[in-house]
Amino acid sequence: MTRTRLNFFQIWNMCFGFFGIQIGFGLQNANTSRIFQTLGANVDDLAILWIAAPATGLLVQPIIGYLSDRTWGRLGRRRPYFLWGALATTAALVVMPNAPALWIAASALWIMDASINITMEPFRAFVGDNLPDEQRTTGYAMQSFFIGLGAVLASALPWMLTHWFSVSNVAPAGGVPPSVRMAFYVGGAGLLLSVLWTVFTTREYSPDQLAAFEAADRARKGEPEPAADAGAGRTARAYVLGGALWTAIGLVLVAGIAALKLEKELYVLAALVGGFGLAQLAAAALKRNGATRRGFSGGFAEIIEDLFRMPATMKQLAVVQFFSWFGLFAMWIYTTSAVTAHHYHTTDTASRAYNDGADWVGVLFAAYNGVAAIAALLIPLIARATSRRLSHVICLSLGGLGLLSFPFIRDPVLLWIPMVGVGFAWSSILSAPYSILSGALPARKMGVYMGIFNFFIVIPQLLAATILGLLVKTFFGGASIWALVVGAAAMFAAALCVFAVDDPGEPKALSKT
Repeated sequence: MTRTRLNFFQIWNMCFGFFGIQIGFGLQNANTSRIFQTLGANVDDLAILWIAAPATGLLVQPIIGYLSDRTWGRLGRRRPYFLWGALATTAALVVMPNAPALWIAASALWIMDASINITMEPFRAFVGDNLPDEQRTTGYAMQSFFIGLGAVLASALPWMLTHWFSVSNVAPAGGVPPSVRMAFYVGGAGLLLSVLWTVFTTREYSPDQLAAFEAADRARKGEPEPAADAGAGRTARAYVLGGALWTAIGLVLVAGIAALKLEKELYVLAALVGGFGLAQLAAAALKRNGATRRGFSGGFAEIIEDLFRMPATMKQLAVVQFFSWFGLFAMWIYTTSAVTAHHYHTTDTASRAYNDGADWVGVLFAAYNGVAAIAALLIPLIARATSRRLSHVICLSLGGLGLLSFPFIRDPVLLWIPMVGVGFAWSSILSAPYSILSGALPARKMGVYMGIFNFFIVIPQLLAATILGLLVKTFFGGASIWALVVGAAAMFAAALCVFAVDDPGEPKALSKT
């Protein structure tokens, strides 16, 4: 007994909702700082406002994954979360460009990011639920295709409305341009319609069917039945010791940051460390009181327990993800300042050269997203000819070479060349780890583990936001171009770490092709 192979259009329908999700996410990324500044936010406060978004995802995704693992109804297991998350995201997209005050815009950003996470997290598990091992590379690559396509459209949407439909891009006093406001409306409608398409054109296997598939797969491999969750995992004493240690480290970091008067963003890093310690202490208390079976406390305790019970493949991929996303965030944060200073020879934000350079960076970012959409169609072929791991190594190495080449290319027009490598890396980062991971996860916990896996995207993002500026200032004299070289080194480190990853689904995949 095994999952049915799906045809191209069934996989297309299953992943199409990601197109709309990425439109909403892309509009948020491209325009949030602009909206905040319009409403009076200080430039120095933008990083703190932005950090709130990934921190929200850090909390929301495991919770939604845990809940979706336990959901079954008329709309299935994951699709109810697609629907409600899309409705809430669409509402936030309408509110945000019309916010009359900064606190309303900041609240809309929190709601939007939480809602996007509610919709996005189950999509990762959805592919793992519905596709057999040999088709998961194709499924996650299809998601990458729609992510690239949605990102390009989101980046170009305000420009398209201005140049194709004569919508004004001139902002009224204290407001955002009509083209941006209309882009949010169009993006919200596109998000909702694309998610609805996936909801009503796909089906899901029931929990009983998924359990039967898993049992049949274990029987084919000669593996024993998994041990029951009850009584497994860390002891209360281990939680207390670990929690006390992590909490103490967090407090020491806070004291050190205050004493040395370091950047305030570092407090977020300290809060993460201390928060992890407090979560373990709470888990210890729940375990000692026997409150780990039901309700909110039971769900919290189980998520913490699952964090410490991650399969070996997931732990190995976590290291790969950490370096991969650290490299990406180095690029996203510093490419504009690097290109304008190194290639356009200016740091004057009011100068024409600076704005020409910043505009060109926007084109470069659209280019790598476009390449990612095309690469998503090629990566399954590369994986079939080699392996999922080797395909990911190749793509990450191309990304590292692309970032490494920035200081050596003098003509900014030629910077589209390294973005080809970045596009392949981006597409593979969005697909390969998930196709490998889904083959190593128990079906009954696909959602919660996909949510926990998001930690290894958010943590490097927060780390990059908090320490990269200090590194650039301390070791590179404030020259942003070297932050891209740091990003390249992270990409190469990720590629090397892929060789240590076990891919339990790979032999089955190769035998079917």
